[in-house]
Amino acid sequence: MKQTTQAPWRQRQALAEELSSKRSDTQHVAGKNTVRERVVMLLDSDSFEEVDKLVTSPELKPKTYTDGVVTGFGTINGRTVALYAQDFTIKGGSLGKKHAEKICKIMDMAAKIGCPIIGLIDSGGARIDEGIHALSGYGQIFMRNVRYSGIIPQISLILGPCAGGAAYSPALTDFIIMAKGTSQLFITGPQVIEQVTNQKVTKEELGGWVAHSTKSGLAHLVANSEQEAFYQLKQLLNYLPQNYLSSTPTLEAESVIEDFTALSAILPEHANQAYDMRHIIFGIIDQNSYCELQEHFASNIITAFCRIQGKPVGIVANQPLCKAGTIDIDASTKAARFIQCCNNFGIPIVSLVDVPGYMPGIEQEHQGIIRHGAKLLHAYAQATVPKITVIIRKAFGGAYIVMGSKELGADFNFAWPTAQIAVLGARSAITILHTKQLATLQGHDRITKQLELEKIYEETFLNPDTAAESGYVDAIIDPNKTRQHIARALEITQEKVEHLPKKKQGNCPL
Repeated sequence: MKQTTQAPWRQRQALAEELSSKRSDTQHVAGKNTVRERVVMLLDSDSFEEVDKLVTSPELKPKTYTDGVVTGFGTINGRTVALYAQDFTIKGGSLGKKHAEKICKIMDMAAKIGCPIIGLIDSGGARIDEGIHALSGYGQIFMRNVRYSGIIPQISLILGPCAGGAAYSPALTDFIIMAKGTSQLFITGPQVIEQVTNQKVTKEELGGWVAHSTKSGLAHLVANSEQEAFYQLKQLLNYLPQNYLSSTPTLEAESVIEDFTALSAILPEHANQAYDMRHIIFGIIDQNSYCELQEHFASNIITAFCRIQGKPVGIVANQPLCKAGTIDIDASTKAARFIQCCNNFGIPIVSLVDVPGYMPGIEQEHQGIIRHGAKLLHAYAQATVPKITVIIRKAFGGAYIVMGSKELGADFNFAWPTAQIAVLGARSAITILHTKQLATLQGHDRITKQLELEKIYEETFLNPDTAAESGYVDAIIDPNKTRQHIARALEITQEKVEHLPKKKQGNCPL
């Protein structure tokens, strides 16, 4: 009987799997999973359909299949996603011509069929021995990141190093998730920095999770492990549509506490006392639906995905616990990008306002608070999704305008009876308005007169009545019924259609 030989493609596939198995120990020693283990952990069981598995670069000797990146399609909780996962065991996950072509191909297919694209990044950067071909490959990926921005959700999981120009692709995606201890992002590494500036720094200090979750604001979520990072990704996908033309996923609302009497008791007795805005948020949203992004960056403003009546919403809220809830450069940039993302994917924006103004100071002015603050104005005014605003307490000056005001196109503006809507707070206003009168008084008489004038100012101006009478606020509501008012407003505006003037694009002050 004639003996049959194994088909060449099966031989090549078996060789690739054998080599991958041998290299897996190096990943485990570094506290990381292999690329195949990651795919299995992330996707639904037996749902992965790999493409270009036998692609190899002629520059790799010996011939190495996959060329250091695994690409394909699978499902997460039944939803189709496109995936590319870099393999650090093959030349450090470095990117060459074929590696880049595989990523570009899967991105093109994801945009064509309209599904999220997920990148599992674990790469030392450009493949030096492929020179210009590697640089061209990154350029082609960046071009697709930009072209498909706002069309399909793009999510980057940093599960190892991401150095040099490679770092710009995650920065161009919608969300970045980092894993503690194993992931780093930086343009120039510690060795180059030491050579050029004589500064010594470790990879973790330079571009680890602490740096990007608290200082640069690059990381949206941080996980304690790769497995937790995959869990965070799955939770994040629950708020996002497949593409900009799809509806956001609606879930059955979990049981909600109906007794909101505690909501009105959250505010302190004195208007200058701090409180945690998250306590108010938790009294408005569906239970167990809170997903805060960039939690430790620009903590004076909260950006979070939540659900109300089972439907995703984006929450933008001032946080009085940090910097009294003022808006500074980082807070403006953080909120503006979040609003832009919500608008891209049809997610309504709910703004909770308690803001005494923009952060004052020479440093803020010189670093561009006007330019950066204008980003937030631009984002709110440009957004065409349903916009609902609730003024909880302070809404002073330009900060009142920027935080989802009626003037910037909010569909519904509600105010609690405690709302204070004015150009300035009482003390600042009286100091300016009655400078000459107060200058004639001294000591106890001056303090008594100051307090008297402040009380008159508060009673006259620091309430929502004037704003409601003029139509800038649609209703003054019972704080304990805030959820009901927001839910009803979302129902009314769910089919909202708003067309901006035809143009190429707005010139946002970047």
